[in-house]
Amino acid sequence: MATLFLVATPIGNLEDMSPRAVRILKEVQLIAAEDTRHSKKLLRHFEINTRITSYYEHNQSHKLEPILEALAQGDVALISDAGMPGINDPGYLLVQAALAAGHQVSPVPGPSAPVAALAASGLPSDHFVYLGYLPHKASERQRAIQAAAALPYTLVWLESPHRLQAALADLHSVLGERQVAVAAELTKLYERFFRGTLSEAAAFYAKEPARGEFTLVVAGAAPDEKAWDEEQVKSVLRAGLESTPPSQLAKQVAAETGWPRSQVYTLLEQLRKDASNESE
Repeated sequence: MATLFLVATPIGNLEDMSPRAVRILKEVQLIAAEDTRHSKKLLRHFEINTRITSYYEHNQSHKLEPILEALAQGDVALISDAGMPGINDPGYLLVQAALAAGHQVSPVPGPSAPVAALAASGLPSDHFVYLGYLPHKASERQRAIQAAAALPYTLVWLESPHRLQAALADLHSVLGERQVAVAAELTKLYERFFRGTLSEAAAFYAKEPARGEFTLVVAGAAPDEKAWDEEQVKSVLRAGLESTPPSQLAKQVAAETGWPRSQVYTLLEQLRKDASNESE
């Protein structure tokens, strides 16, 4: 049976294209590409003249059959606009279909923005979780962050420039003050990293124009983070309700318990509302 090659392509610097990737793309009888206009520039640069067809999110369902028919005739390569195909790019359905049809699926490794950012972040890389793009809507984004809040692993997300400030604000609100590395324009001429706390990153990008695609590498939960359960936090809040202003109380309890201040404040508001209802 033929082989479907998953070929990684540069995420910015063309010098990162491996000799094996160039050879494979020259030898296969068809290349399936996320954006043929973008990929033709890459292929021309490396003098690759292989036939190319489009395969992207909105046409993948009806492109599966033609690509499988091509696989029946010989090897096919799948490439995305940048990085490893199948990682936040179309590819999963094709890989499944190729395997189900009895074909080999072989990766041709290479550039990957999440892995590159993680390696250079300065944060632990022995255990990490890659979570793709943060959701567009604020409420969904906050829920996604909350779902990962207690994980003790380094967290890796992708984000676009026009949502970066909102994402950093939500990360700080939900996770509290954690270390973060914000990577932009990886492997390109203006590659840059911001390393610091989430509040520092939010303040920096409130003044600095956000350009390019971003990878956010965030410290995981500390071993003792959120060791206090909800009832314990409520107990401490109740003890300070009468004597301490709400914002100050939330700040103090967050520091004492390790809970993010936004969550402490939510519990505090609920306790105040309950107390008000009981007094009526």
